[in-house]
Amino acid sequence: MNKTTGVLVSAVLLVAAQGAAAASIDCEMDFSMSGWSAFYKTASGSGTIRCDNGQTLKVKIRTKGGGITFGKQRIDDGKGKFSEVHDIKDLLGTYVSGGAHAGAVKSSAASVVTKGDVSLALAGTGEGINIGVDFGKFVISTR
Repeated sequence: MNKTTGVLVSAVLLVAAQGAAAASIDCEMDFSMSGWSAFYKTASGSGTIRCDNGQTLKVKIRTKGGGITFGKQRIDDGKGKFSEVHDIKDLLGTYVSGGAHAGAVKSSAASVVTKGDVSLALAGTGEGINIGVDFGKFVISTR
C-alpha cells in the first residue's frame, strides 16, 4: 500500500466512524412507581429502557418536588418514549417536571419531562387518590 492509498483509507475510515457516532437511536421505557404527596411530593420505582439498536438498561426512578398537592398513587405498566439520542447513557440524569393531576381509585396520567435536548413523554395508569399542581425533578439512574 502506498502513502496516498493509506491516507485515503484512513480518511474513509474516519468518515465512516463519524457517521456511525452521529447515528441517532430511539428508546422507550417500561416502568412502575408509587409515592405520596402532602405539599411535598415523592415517588420511586424501577424500569427498563430498551433502544432500537439493541441497548437495554435497568433503571431506578425517583421524583421529588413540591406544590399544592395531596394524595397517594401507584403507576403500573407505565410507558415512556424518549426523544432521539446517540447513546442510552444520554438518558440518565435529572429531568425537570411539572404537572396538574386529579384522580380517585383508578386514574391515568401523562406528562413530559425534559433534560437539555432530551425529552421523555410518560403515560401510565394506576390507583390512588390525588389532586393538585406540582413541580420538581424526575431522576433516572442505573440499578
